[in-house]
Amino acid sequence: RYISIFRPSVKHEAKQNKAQWKTMGPAKVAVPSPKNFLQKHSKEPKLQERKIEQDSKKLPALSVPRRTDHPVMGIQSKKNFINTNAVAAITRLPKKPQPLYVDSRQGDKYLLETSGLVPKYLKKKDYGVTPKYLTERKEEMKKAQKEYEASVLEHLKKKAMKVLSDEERKRLLEGLKKNWEEVYREFQCLPVKIDSIPKRLHKEKLETQMKQLEHDIQTIEKHKVIYIANE
Repeated sequence: RYISIFRPSVKHEAKQNKAQWKTMGPAKVAVPSPKNFLQKHSKEPKLQERKIEQDSKKLPALSVPRRTDHPVMGIQSKKNFINTNAVAAITRLPKKPQPLYVDSRQGDKYLLETSGLVPKYLKKKDYGVTPKYLTERKEEMKKAQKEYEASVLEHLKKKAMKVLSDEERKRLLEGLKKNWEEVYREFQCLPVKIDSIPKRLHKEKLETQMKQLEHDIQTIEKHKVIYIANE
């Protein structure tokens, strides 16, 4: 069986230190006195005692007189309050009556100013004037429209397209209307009874031409600026 070589030394050290722990703690430690026993609330933190200021000068000023104060006696005023009040009443401006309005048979009265019947907004300096932010917004929109038109023109110039002038646009519109009148006159000359296939085809052809002309006329009237590609 294995036996440690340190066994004798451990036994020797245990025998040497065992005698010191036969009592409650080492022999060299002083035993506490029985007078210093633990009292109730002794470990709680203690606050400093509040100092009461007995000096009356340090107290805050009171808005009411003290109980010990006495009123000042013997003071008299030479002011004639009757005459003063009479002069003030005579020289005072008359009070204007408050504007009211009655809206029922029982005579119920209400303030006129808050009723909305007084045109006080019409008397404002800026009444009817366009706000500044609206004018700025309109100018920005016009500027953006001009920039857009300029960019479109430049783009069309690059693609070799030209703008149709007003005179050419009017002549084109007049020619389309004239063609529509001719097709419509021819359409009115058709017989009431269409009993053959060629007549029906001819009628459908005239209707298609009239619809196309009407569409072209509406497109040209709607758009003032028309671009044409150079062939």
